[in-house]
Amino acid sequence: MSAEIIDGKAFAADLRAKVGTLAAEFEKRAGRRAGLAVVLVGQDAASQVYVAAKGKATLAAGMASFEHRLPADTDQDTLIALIQRLNEDPTVDGILTQLPLPKHLDEKTVIAAIDPDKDVDGITPVNAGRLVLGMDAPVSCTPLGCLMILRQRLGDLSGLDAVVVGRSILFGKPMAQLLLAANCTVTMAHSRTRNLPEVLRRADIVVAAIGQPEFIRGDWLKPGAIVLDGGINRLPPREGEEKGRLVGDVAFEEALDHVGAITPVPGGVGATTIAVLLRNAIVAAYANADIPLGKDSI
Repeated sequence: MSAEIIDGKAFAADLRAKVGTLAAEFEKRAGRRAGLAVVLVGQDAASQVYVAAKGKATLAAGMASFEHRLPADTDQDTLIALIQRLNEDPTVDGILTQLPLPKHLDEKTVIAAIDPDKDVDGITPVNAGRLVLGMDAPVSCTPLGCLMILRQRLGDLSGLDAVVVGRSILFGKPMAQLLLAANCTVTMAHSRTRNLPEVLRRADIVVAAIGQPEFIRGDWLKPGAIVLDGGINRLPPREGEEKGRLVGDVAFEEALDHVGAITPVPGGVGATTIAVLLRNAIVAAYANADIPLGKDSI
């Protein structure tokens, strides 16, 4: 058996095209472009790359991009004052504070300062609560992308056994809530789960977000299962390599002989994240401007 490889880049391209269409329509109806603000504190190299990519994608989708780059020694009061200004700015529909923040800043306090209706990353306490209660709310981008892929492939998820491996606030926990809301039977597992292979062998859907390279072996997986690998880990370089390979949390080559479909790393789940961020931003823009958006529009 050779599994189908799910193309996250193709999924993202299709979603970006839909966002672009909605952004153009929004500009006509609202008389302005939908706006996404990204706040970066410090000089973390990876964060700078992510912020630049988000800004470029926002402009390409026909939305306004507002980048705020602050020095690493920015104090908490200054950062929260900026967030409050963005909360009140009618041209800003979505706010994202790039994590991690420098250690002297309290991430929980900073995140809680974001207006929940502009929280395009779905990480404020209010939106986390809305998700648990089954209310409409922005949802963290990577798990929402996973759910969208699953619905695109399977349609109704009701009654399917799903295992989420990982319990992070940004991925594992919201992923489990989304699957519960889709009427799956959900098990949340992690690195300390006893008999994890047995748990996984009964799962129709596996979402891996544990942050351990190739932790989940191929023969732990149910024949025909769909596996979404949200891990991204760099292995030590082998002889002759300048950099080690990027791998997921699932042993990809092994899994190909067992499952029905799987996302690769790179080019799978990670490729969808910015596209879903843009999706969340345009949905927020329509809501903030009181312009109806059809439920099936995006």
